[in-house]
Amino acid sequence: MVALILLVALFAAAPGNASESSASDQGPDQADFPKVRVITTEGAFEIRLRPDLAPNTVENFLSYVDQGFYDNTLFHRVIPGFMIQGGGFDTDMGQKATDDPVVNESRQTAKNLRGTIAMARTRNPDSATSQFFINLTDNPHLDASASRPGYTVFGSVIDGMGVVDAIAGVDTTRVRGMADVPRKPVIIEEIRRVEAGQ
Repeated sequence: MVALILLVALFAAAPGNASESSASDQGPDQADFPKVRVITTEGAFEIRLRPDLAPNTVENFLSYVDQGFYDNTLFHRVIPGFMIQGGGFDTDMGQKATDDPVVNESRQTAKNLRGTIAMARTRNPDSATSQFFINLTDNPHLDASASRPGYTVFGSVIDGMGVVDAIAGVDTTRVRGMADVPRKPVIIEEIRRVEAGQ
C-alpha cells in the first residue's frame, strides 16, 4: 500500500520564521485543553490539543492515543525546514491498519505555524487517519484558503520543541521507495495523555 504522504510542493515553500508555536493567536483559555506527552528515542515533548479548532480531529487522535496505537511507531518522514511526520508505520516499516478517515477540519484561522501539529493526508481532503506531522517552520502553503481545504491543525507543541528540532536533524535515506526516512529509526515509544496538574 502506498504510504500516506503530504502532497505538496516541498521545495516551493519559502522558509518561515521561528515564531512561537501557536495554532491560533486568539481563542479561549487553553488551560483545560487536553495535552499529550510524546516519548521518542530522541527525547520527549508535549502537545496541547485544540478541540475548539478541530473537535473531530482531536477526538480521532485521542482515540488512537488511548488505544496505544502510536506505541512503537516511527517518525518515518523527516524533511528539515519543513516538517516531521509519523504515526502510521511500525518499527519494521510496515503500515498499520487504521480506523476510518476523519473529515477535514482545516480553517483559514488555524495556520500551519512552526510547532503546530496537523493531520497528514492524500489529495483527498477527507483521507486523514492516524498520521500526523509537526511543522518545523511556518508553512502557509498548507493552510486552508477560500478556494481549497488545507491540512487540519489541531494543536501545538508547548514543551520540548528542541526534541522536535533534533529529530529534524537526523540523517535520512530511502527505504522501500520512500524518501526522507531516518537512517537510524526515530521511534515513538508512546503517546499518553497528560493528566490535569501534571
